[in-house]
Amino acid sequence: MTDTTHEIYAIRYAHHDRPSSENFLRGDLHDVNEPLAYFVWAIVGPHGTFIVDTGFGADMAAKRGRTIVHPVVDGLKAMNIAADEVKDVIITHLHYDHCGNHDVFPRARYHLQDVEMAYATGRCMCHGEMRIPFEANDVVAMVRKVFDGRVMFHDGDDEIAPGITVHHIGGHSRGLQSVRVRTKRGSVILASDASHLYAHFLEGRVFPVTYNVADTVEGYRTLRRLAESVDHIVPGHDPMVLQKYPAARPGLEDWVVRLDVPPK
Repeated sequence: MTDTTHEIYAIRYAHHDRPSSENFLRGDLHDVNEPLAYFVWAIVGPHGTFIVDTGFGADMAAKRGRTIVHPVVDGLKAMNIAADEVKDVIITHLHYDHCGNHDVFPRARYHLQDVEMAYATGRCMCHGEMRIPFEANDVVAMVRKVFDGRVMFHDGDDEIAPGITVHHIGGHSRGLQSVRVRTKRGSVILASDASHLYAHFLEGRVFPVTYNVADTVEGYRTLRRLAESVDHIVPGHDPMVLQKYPAARPGLEDWVVRLDVPPK
């Protein structure tokens, strides 16, 4: 490992069974069961540990009808990551499943796009349809972190640390950002919800919850431009990630997988 290469781990914390028709704008003719997996990601390297997104806890799982399979903290502990020692958290966007667990990282600085905070606190939230994927308590918690001096805002593409960059995509949420990480196999793109499933960016299809469809599909071009190949793009909610990549170590199968090695 050089001073700009990192290891990446996808940590699954929740699951939701749902028909495929709910995963695509205008539905799906097959209408088979197509569950979503919920992940947070850990980037480990010479500049420390960086967490990408913070997930949600049991109360939110009950409210939203999701199933916690392993609490986020347990997944971190399985990788010997102490949440209270993490110094940097990258929030891809402020939807409920990406920015909960507000107090898990008490020492961390949070990285967020300017436009996402403006979106989540601005006039669009006057409309019930636009509020659906947001939770007021999550947004308020982030505002409190701003006043505590614990948020670093980014305007478009930016470097978090050598070998780790964020890239504004938009589409699914106005300020959605994806994360590019340099690894020993090349630059891996943590797409987050720029592409929920492999089928979204591979087939040009769109998840129904979206701020801007045009930005979503243009975002697929951006992901491909940033990545060295489609095998370097990791979607945000696809259970296939757990099948394509090896467990971080024995005993963590279907829970924590390693993304800095080639897929199976």
